[in-house]
Amino acid sequence: MPNRRQFLKVAAVVAAGQTLAVNVPRVHAAGNGIIKIGLIGSGGRGLGAANQALATGKDVKLVAVGDYFKDRAANGTNALKKQFSEQVDVPADKIFDGFKNAQGVIASGADVILIACAAKFHPIYSLLALQAGKHVFCEKPNAIDANGLQTLTEAVKLAKEKNLCFLSGLMSRFAPQYQQLFAKIQDGAIGDIKSIHSNYLRAPYGVRGYPQGMSELDVQVYNQYMFSWLSGDDFTQSLVHNVDRMTWVLGGQVPSHAFGMGGRSSMTDRQFGNVFDHHAAAFVYPGDAFHFQAYCRTTTGCYNNEVDTIIGTKGTAYVGQAKITGENPWHFEGQKLGGHAEEQVALFNAIRKGERLHSDDYIVKSTQLAILGQVAAYTGRVVGWDEMYNSNFAFKPLPEECFADAPVQPPIVPDPKTGSYPVPIPGQVKFW
Repeated sequence: MPNRRQFLKVAAVVAAGQTLAVNVPRVHAAGNGIIKIGLIGSGGRGLGAANQALATGKDVKLVAVGDYFKDRAANGTNALKKQFSEQVDVPADKIFDGFKNAQGVIASGADVILIACAAKFHPIYSLLALQAGKHVFCEKPNAIDANGLQTLTEAVKLAKEKNLCFLSGLMSRFAPQYQQLFAKIQDGAIGDIKSIHSNYLRAPYGVRGYPQGMSELDVQVYNQYMFSWLSGDDFTQSLVHNVDRMTWVLGGQVPSHAFGMGGRSSMTDRQFGNVFDHHAAAFVYPGDAFHFQAYCRTTTGCYNNEVDTIIGTKGTAYVGQAKITGENPWHFEGQKLGGHAEEQVALFNAIRKGERLHSDDYIVKSTQLAILGQVAAYTGRVVGWDEMYNSNFAFKPLPEECFADAPVQPPIVPDPKTGSYPVPIPGQVKFW
């Protein structure tokens, strides 16, 4: 089995009977016809991104769709066809399935690749698309472990070298209320930041059940958010938005280390896989200047809350409300936007103009911050920023092992007596 670096150095990838080479026809240039897009991941977020991309203009055309499940790829294609009948031209031989579906989509002739599949594959699919000379939009999280972070770093470097757009789905960056609020904070409206508190508390999501006749592997992919080897767990899936916003407001400053806690309290049935149902982490910044405390939870029957609060020496910023109290009170007066549609508008406008839109400054940092919090909660010990990045931490099987011809074996199976999956035990689990 080739290792990760050997795999990524392969100059061409065989996909669906075609050869995907690094040197491909030049992508759409300003004023030069149709922008062809390919979609990897035909679930709710993938279809949402494709919908928003197609809505940016009649010159955007969907030409290929991939998903692990063939029927989901086909059904997603048909759903988009109903809404954008003149912009969706995906013949049957351009619908791909299995773990290799991305390779078929990338080789399809698309100019832009939208990636919104199981997060495990986000970094490697991004890199393969960029190697092929494609612009890339990739949903968050952009990696779930140190192995993925290193691949993501390579992807960012390659996008710069090839002058290609590489945009993360951390859509808060395109919401005007955050743009204005954070500009105020960075101009000193709340003084020196002393404490940050973030929550993402909600009920379990993405629980899809166990359709009859599915193999154990198919069941886990079908319920990807319930399995850490596919999703990275809830810190990377959900709280990544909060930590990205805080990385943004701090001007890219990163912590020296983190510590945390977490586990399973009540969501222990088989349908909830092997993810934690509560997490907490404290990020400690150099010089112990301040702490950033973050919490996430996916438990039924509990208080739900999705807020960021930033406390400074002159006031407090309530991020969700886009307001500041204290010495310099302020509130956002425009229309608050989510950022999903806005990031697609920005991306395709940039492509039309021949400009490079990217997430170079934050995609790795924000992703790494979320993974650091997750590992701190899993292990229950202090984890260093550089220590985690430079480790050999990887959820098995590795992505490239999933592309091999040998059958993929799920890394965990339910306990035959309880039906539940094993979860990491803080204080005992080791990832490197």
